[in-house]
Amino acid sequence: MPPFRAEHMGSLLRPQRLLDVREAIRDKGLSPDEAGLPAVEKEAVEHVVQLQQELGFKAVTSGEYNRTRFWGLMWDEFEGTLQLQDAEASMFRLYHPDVVSLIEKDRKVMPGESVIAGSKLAHNPAKSLSNLHELRLVQAFVPEAEWANIKLTMITPAWFHMRYKQGRAYTKEAYANDAEYFKDVAKVYQAELQLLYDAGLRNVQFDDPGLAYFCSDKFRQGWAEDADNIGSVDDLLDAYIALYNDCISKLPADFHTGVHLCRGNFIGGRHFAEGAYDIIAQKLFTELKVNTFYLEYDTARAGGFEPLRFLPKDKHVVIGAISTKLRELEDKEEVKQRIFKAADFVAEGCGQTREEALKRIAISPQCGFSTHETGYPLTEEDEKKKLALVRQIADEIWGEP
Repeated sequence: MPPFRAEHMGSLLRPQRLLDVREAIRDKGLSPDEAGLPAVEKEAVEHVVQLQQELGFKAVTSGEYNRTRFWGLMWDEFEGTLQLQDAEASMFRLYHPDVVSLIEKDRKVMPGESVIAGSKLAHNPAKSLSNLHELRLVQAFVPEAEWANIKLTMITPAWFHMRYKQGRAYTKEAYANDAEYFKDVAKVYQAELQLLYDAGLRNVQFDDPGLAYFCSDKFRQGWAEDADNIGSVDDLLDAYIALYNDCISKLPADFHTGVHLCRGNFIGGRHFAEGAYDIIAQKLFTELKVNTFYLEYDTARAGGFEPLRFLPKDKHVVIGAISTKLRELEDKEEVKQRIFKAADFVAEGCGQTREEALKRIAISPQCGFSTHETGYPLTEEDEKKKLALVRQIADEIWGEP
């Protein structure tokens, strides 16, 4: 059962042929079938699943090859969503780290980036196809006995709320307040997760840059200075934790859930959020009802391992100690010592031995290798070396998958 000792965060570098086909669809106005996307996509996913299997990874993913950006198309498929083109900057929290990156000189946001609730949100199985398609593509290349290990990444339910100013994530006709909006967001997530469970999914990882933004002094200061906000920034964190818990409240016991606190891994390896986990750790680890926390610990920007003292005995943590931004390979022994140090803090918080604590710890790269389809300054060979190092460290510490 997941999490496994060697994990990775989902996205992997896309092959050039797949990128060329998507470019033809975008630039030449070809349909996916005209461009030959289905066959190319299938071939690419087969290759990347095989790559993961050969490297000894159990929680294989599609590499997010079906997506242009890490959040995919799921929200576009919900009934009631409205895509805005050239949205006005006044709609957004301009101190929200990823919004800052999207704002152009004339204070407009890139077209197609803005999704709000234009009317009541609802889940329509006939439209919610992208995650299902992705799952079935991976299942085609994994023995059915191992389908429960397959990992699907999914955007946080708060993604299209946190970036907007107070009350702007939905129209006035759709919702009167955040509480009403969150209630329906939870319902569509419950339905989507049930749909995927019925199709054989047992392992979901929510990708959530927003939770990491709560560690950022810049974001907290921006929130405090925004007179339109209702409540404190910590009230917002409470609301998001409650939203998550509602989204996963109806899942069967054999459905593993995790959340990746992504600090931003954009084009060219850019990151968005700095700040130690200390300020949110106790609340997050004890109140958020996921099984596993995937935490980035590749650089000093994430602080120390001390907050891991708050990890409850029934939760797991995956230490993202290997960088997907830098080509240079980490020192294996140094990383192993960092894992042991993390284990000591987990052990201290629960009154356990290091060996006992290590049973709830795993290792991974800090983020995906290709959050956006254009990827990073790494080659596939660099990627393989990084993943092989993760596997080697896991084998030397735990000696198990």
